[in-house]
Parts: sequence; structure tokens; C-alpha cells
Amino acid sequence: MEQQWPSCGRELATIIAAIDYDSLPPAVVSTVKRFTLDTFGVIAAAARAPGMEELLAALTEWESGGCATLLHNGRRVNPVSAALANAAAAHSLDFDDQHDPARVHVFCVILPAVLAAAEAHGRVSGKTALAALAVGVEVFCRLGLTCYNSLGKGWHPTTALGCISAAAAAAKVFGLDAPQTLNAMGLAYVQMSGTTQFIADGVLAKRVGPGFAARSGVLAAQLARHGITGPHRFLEGNAGLFALHERGEVSPEILMADWGQRWHLLDLSMKPWPCCRCTHTTIQLALALRAEGIRPCDIDGGVIELGRVNHQIVGAPFERLHPTPTVHAQFNAAYAFAAALTDGAVGIDSFAPEQVRRDATAWASRLRCVVAADFAPTAVPPARIRLRLADGAIRDIASLTMKGAPDDPLSEREVLEKFRANLRYGWQTPAGRVGVLEKVLLSLEQQESMTLVISLFIACQDAGGAR
Repeated sequence: MEQQWPSCGRELATIIAAIDYDSLPPAVVSTVKRFTLDTFGVIAAAARAPGMEELLAALTEWESGGCATLLHNGRRVNPVSAALANAAAAHSLDFDDQHDPARVHVFCVILPAVLAAAEAHGRVSGKTALAALAVGVEVFCRLGLTCYNSLGKGWHPTTALGCISAAAAAAKVFGLDAPQTLNAMGLAYVQMSGTTQFIADGVLAKRVGPGFAARSGVLAAQLARHGITGPHRFLEGNAGLFALHERGEVSPEILMADWGQRWHLLDLSMKPWPCCRCTHTTIQLALALRAEGIRPCDIDGGVIELGRVNHQIVGAPFERLHPTPTVHAQFNAAYAFAAALTDGAVGIDSFAPEQVRRDATAWASRLRCVVAADFAPTAVPPARIRLRLADGAIRDIASLTMKGAPDDPLSEREVLEKFRANLRYGWQTPAGRVGVLEKVLLSLEQQESMTLVISLFIACQDAGGAR
């Protein structure tokens, strides 16, 4: 692998260092602004998410001030602590975006890293932030596509690959040159972690993983900025990402080819429901069946067919009394299907412990998940449901697409409705107080400093009386 790609990391750093705002196509700028807005909304909605209060308490216990902002309470802390906490918040409801083929959540890592780096650096313009976001997100998407079966091996690619991508984004904020950017990504690789065991065990570490990635990326860029060197063969070396972590199961040409012509971030999906993306097609199918008039009382049992990797992530039997019900339910296809069919909608409250444990969705335990032989193992969208009805009839339904993906995107109205609803859910922010923040986020290239963006976001929290 090292001989085939002798300077992969160095070449990538050179490409990254050369990108600026003026080299971004309009479609890229528009996409980055839209997902930035969505991520701010998801962070606000997470104000009452399980584990967030405890995480902030743990971090601030060791803080006596700093130059970066905790977006949930406005406190000033060390930039690495801000990156960790804000990224964990962005992922804590599993309502954040995903690049479906790459199987990575990107803005939950990259936006908090850019914000922390921007506050650490000083006056950073909206254009600089957009360039950093675009670079970090694009690197992230390409790494996910390159390491195409990372999740199947047991890695959590958002956490694992996110640290390298966050380092690239922070390097852009700091204005690092190509050698410094290479060092930053190498230093991030040295800190790389991430495992799907926290999904299997249904624990809150799942939310903190992206925080670890954002923290590591910002720290790596800061170290590189001050002259600390990292392994320059962090990708192609014998103990680099491709050989050590991915066991040679990679497509490095995706990472390196067509920069400037092909932007993979344009293929991002925005989530319509706050749970693992692997469950979203089952939700769609449940809502379609409900529209036909089918109700839980009509169902004796059923089988949910998923691709192999999806089944690995969300195919476990539903346990109504699971010790960590929120995480368990968010990563359970049977529960997602049952909640959608029972209630006719799926929202943040669908995964509250009392909702997961209620009698009305206990029938989810009668649904069995299996691997579909005709679905590509790593494909995200496909799902098939076969229900055995109480009258003896069999009902089959399937879909190969998912809502929120590029081929079925959320409309502009739906994006704004989600954003406003999330601020209302987390902070009780009145709709009339959200408009200025919306306009600023959607005209980010016109802003002289990211400080204004952060101030407006905190003001929305104050307007809702959340503090």
C-alpha cells in the first residue's frame, strides 16, 4: 500500500492548503451554509439531551476561563473543551447530517472544530470559515468513501476519520501552509480513536465520539501551528490509516482524484428524523403502511430485511426495558418502525425513556431483523418489510431510497421548519427571534467575523429563557 501511494498524505495537504473561498463553486457554498444552519439547530435542540448536562459539568469543573464558547450555556472555555462539548451536542440527538455512502456524520465534527479554531485565532471572516468548513467536510466525505467498510470492521468512522478532517478544517482557519497542514493531519491520526462498541452497548459515549474527533483535530492544528511534527505517512505508511486500521480495504483514488471538479459534500443527506440513518427507510415504510390504514393491532409479527452493515448496527431485538433506552431505541430498526406506525410521526420525544418503555410500542419485540441477501452489504437506503397480519394476510413493502438524501432532499421550507422547531424544542425560542440568525447563517460569506454568529446563537437561547 505504501509503495502504491508513496506521497498520498503530502499530496492531500498540498491540495488542502491551496483551497480558499474564491475556489468554492456556488453550489458548495450554498450546501455548506444550509448544513451549517441545520447543525446549529440540532445543537440547540440537544440542550436537554441525556448526558449533556453531565458532560458540561465534567468539562467546566477543570476550566477557569478561555477564549472559546460553550454553545449550550455561553461559558468561555479552552478551545479544545469547546470543540468537544459542542460536537457532542451536535451529535447527541442523532439528528445531524450524514453522507450515506461514506457513512460519516460530518458537520457535527467540523462545525464545532471550525468555531473553536475561529475563536482561538481571533477575527475570522465568514468566507474563511466557509472555506474551512468546505475543506474539512470534503476531506471527511472522501475519507469515508475511501475507507468504505470502516464501519463493518467495527470502527465508528465519524469519530475515527473525523479527527483528521477536523485537523484539516482547523488548519484552514489558522492559515497553515502545506507542511503544517500535513503535520496537523498526522498529529490527528496519532490521536485517532472510535469504535462501534458504544453502539452495541447503547451508551452515551456514542454522543461524545464526535467531540473527541473535533477536540483532537483542533489540538493537532494548534500543535502543528507551533512546530510540532506529525507522521507524514499517516495515510500510506505501513502503520498508517490504510494498512493498519483499514487492513488495505481502501480506495485511495477517491480521496485524491478530481479535487476542484468533484465535490462529494454535495451528496450529503439531511436527517428528517432524530435516529440512526440506518432506520430511516423503515420509518418511511411504516408511515406508508399507516397511510394505508394499517395499525399495530393488525399485526401479528413481521420481518425487517436490511443490508449486512445496517443489520449489524440497528438489527438487534428490541428490549423495552433496556438500561439505556434512548440510545438503544435510536439504533433499533424494530422500534423505529413501531414508533412510526403507532404514532404516525417520529420526533425527538419518540426516544425519551418513557416513550421507549411504554406499552404502546412494546409490540416492536415481535419484529425480527434479518440480512437481505439481495441488498449490497454496505448500502444504507434499502429496506424491506414483511408483515404477518392478524387476518392471516401477508403484506410486503420495500424502498431503495430515503428521505433527506440528494435524490429526495428536504425542501427549503422543511429545512427552515426543522431549524425553527429545534430551537423551540431546546430553548423555547420564539419563531420571531430566530429570523436574524437564519439570515446571517444563510449569508455567511458576508459576515466579517464569526463572533457575530456565535453571539446571535446565544441570544436565541436567552430569548427563550433557557438560561
